[in-house]
Amino acid sequence: MATTAAATPPLLRRVNAGKLLGVLSTAGVMTGTGLIEATGLTRATVHAVCNDLIAMGWVVELDPGHDAPGTPVGRPSRRFEFNSQAGYVLGIDVGAAKTTVLLSDLRGETVAKTGRSFQAVKTPAEQTQVVNEAVLEVLSEAQVTDAEVLAAGVGVAAPVDREGNILSDDEFWRRFDAGLTTRLSELHGWPVLLENDANLAALGEHWRGEARDVDDLVVLLAGERFGSGLMDSGRLLHGSRGGAGEMVYLKLVEGVGDTAGIARTAREQGAKAIADPAVKTSLRKLAGDGAVTAELVFAAAADGDKVAVGILQQIAGRTARVLATLGILFNPELVVIGGAVATAAKALLPEIEKQLATFTTTPPRVAVSSLGDTIVSVGAVRHALNYVEQHALDLQLNCRG
Repeated sequence: MATTAAATPPLLRRVNAGKLLGVLSTAGVMTGTGLIEATGLTRATVHAVCNDLIAMGWVVELDPGHDAPGTPVGRPSRRFEFNSQAGYVLGIDVGAAKTTVLLSDLRGETVAKTGRSFQAVKTPAEQTQVVNEAVLEVLSEAQVTDAEVLAAGVGVAAPVDREGNILSDDEFWRRFDAGLTTRLSELHGWPVLLENDANLAALGEHWRGEARDVDDLVVLLAGERFGSGLMDSGRLLHGSRGGAGEMVYLKLVEGVGDTAGIARTAREQGAKAIADPAVKTSLRKLAGDGAVTAELVFAAAADGDKVAVGILQQIAGRTARVLATLGILFNPELVVIGGAVATAAKALLPEIEKQLATFTTTPPRVAVSSLGDTIVSVGAVRHALNYVEQHALDLQLNCRG
């Protein structure tokens, strides 16, 4: 009993610090009264925890002598502001073809961004080297040292459990367990937090994208391979071993048959069309001596090419079936289509929505992401910021002022 009592105050202090930082990091200047109302904490607790956070460098106390006109004369209110320059976080997307790295301040504002291709990569060690080079580039561009980075979020296209472990029972997923997080921690000294890329996409959309006011959400990464991040009542769903949202089940769905995403399907169907001399299509001329790409299929369809239009109609019907399964299983309010095809996918929305309504009586709203190629890395930044807020009392700040 004595042990429990002794452990309680530090735990409460940690929880309360996280609450206050969570509020201050998204607000401007706040008074003690405002923080009391926003957190539900007592006045004594708010001021005590703020004093701790000021001493540690997380919060700045401003001059109290600027109360609004009409404020009753008396003791001026204490005013607090989050120190967004107290440190930095990294958001790293390790995709199939490239890595995208964001460096952000503690309000999540991007300070530097870079991307590097994995085209010449042949081994996990080479992939880690490319990611590290991208990290070094953004740190150098912003003149930020390792000591100023508090955490890094990393997204990979594999199931990741709540403890940050990749599901490695399946041979395909074992390829992603390449020791990247361990190596980055060894090189730089900051915590590296692994998460599934679609889960991070859901975090990013919920924070900065199309789903800012939506807590029941699915984000569908739909480029080369379908993958989904699930959010219920504002919380990510992982499942017992990180497999929630994995879409291998699509092999069993009539009219879908596999996990190939929109870009891959468009490319393969376009290549099949021009390989048949009997098929008349502008794709053959557009491709020239090169390969058909998904972008060419969408461009040809926009110009009225009947073959390309037919391919996109087929893709829209297939995607509608995928969305219908997600809608039936998880009943989200909104499904956001993200990934490299998001911009092009806008052209598919009318047909997707039309067909979706025929597959389920409770179709979700459908939108396309506005976050572009940063959808996963933005979510990785949010993942790192969550860690920082939860562990603020354990982190050593090395900010420059």
